[in-house]
Amino acid sequence: MKKQIRCRITGKVQLVMYRDFVQRKARALGIVGTVENKKDRSVEVVAQGTEEDLKKLIKHLHKGSLLARVARVDVEWREPNENFKGFKILY
Repeated sequence: MKKQIRCRITGKVQLVMYRDFVQRKARALGIVGTVENKKDRSVEVVAQGTEEDLKKLIKHLHKGSLLARVARVDVEWREPNENFKGFKILY
């Protein structure tokens, strides 16, 4: 059964290949959704997949890319309400 999460990641997560990192991890897990830099320097992830795969993705979000310094990951679990085709970086 598909679930959806919305995550807000704060810390040093922009200009450090974080979105690319998230996209690669999500695709490897078969997760669909989006990742986007926000004006407040946070990153937002909306992702759909199985609960087990989403929990794996959340662990990756805490770790981050090589140059990232993740301070916080706020996770909100939701019922899937969007229809994603693949996992995309929004610009």
